[in-house]
Amino acid sequence: MSQASFDASIPVLTEVLKAEPLNDEGAPPPPISTEAQLEAEAIDGWTDAEWAVMEHRLSVRIMHQLQSRVDFVLEQRIKDSMAEVLSHALHDLTNEIRIGLHDTIEKIVSRAVAQELTHLQAQKK
Repeated sequence: MSQASFDASIPVLTEVLKAEPLNDEGAPPPPISTEAQLEAEAIDGWTDAEWAVMEHRLSVRIMHQLQSRVDFVLEQRIKDSMAEVLSHALHDLTNEIRIGLHDTIEKIVSRAVAQELTHLQAQKK
């Protein structure tokens, strides 16, 4: 048999199948996604200062999101409350204006009728 030449670019079986640690049940652990593995490796050696910066950034981001939501809900509630208050105020104001107009028109008509009757009576004499 002839011996094939060895090509270094082709992986051997031991490189392809790395020995995986077994879990408590004797089975290999579920594969970790590349993203999760990269994330775990990225934060593995963080210093206290780096953790403090991350905590600050997360706090700022969460506060910003909460504040925008609180502002929106507060605005909506104020608008709803103001709409109800303004509706009642407008209704009351309309009633006051209506009553005032009725009184004024009644007085004007009464005065005009009285003047006209006086004028007619003066012409008869």
